[in-house]
Amino acid sequence: MTSIYDFSVNDIQGKPLSLSEYKDKVILIVNTASACGFTPQYKGLQDLYEKYGPEKFVILGFPCNQFGAQESGNESEISSFCELNFGVNFPLFEKIEVNGPEAHPLYEYLKSEAKGILGSKRIKWNFTKFLINSQGKVLTRFASTTKPEAIEKEIISLLS
Repeated sequence: MTSIYDFSVNDIQGKPLSLSEYKDKVILIVNTASACGFTPQYKGLQDLYEKYGPEKFVILGFPCNQFGAQESGNESEISSFCELNFGVNFPLFEKIEVNGPEAHPLYEYLKSEAKGILGSKRIKWNFTKFLINSQGKVLTRFASTTKPEAIEKEIISLLS
C-alpha cells in the first residue's frame, strides 16, 4: 500500500467506500468513542469540519470499542448520539478495531506510517488522530490528549 487511497472501508450504514473518494483533500482520521472522557472532542472536530470542509478538508471518524468498552452501541446508536449531542455531520464509519489481530488494515497502515511515542505502533486510547495530506500521505499522529483546535494551524498550512 502506498497511500490511504488504496484502502476501502464501510461507512456507518455498512456500505463499502474507497478512500480514494477523498483524493485531493486534507484528511484527519480519528478513532472515536461515545462514552469516553475525550468524547467532547467531537465538538472541536465538528467545528474544524464546518470551518474548512468538506471541499478541501474532511474528518473521518472510526468508532472503536477497544478502550474501556466506551463504544458499546451499534452503528445506528453511534450515528444518532454523534448527531444529537455534537451535531456531527462529518463521515463516520463502521465500528472497527485499531489494535491486535483484528485491527483494520487501514489502521495497521496508519500506525506503521506515523508511530507513537518511542516508536510505538499501538493506539493508546480513543481519539488518537492521524493527519494526512492531500496526496494521501500520513504526516503526523496526535495523542488523544491533543485537542482538535491544537491541530488547526497544521491543517491550515496544508490547505494553503
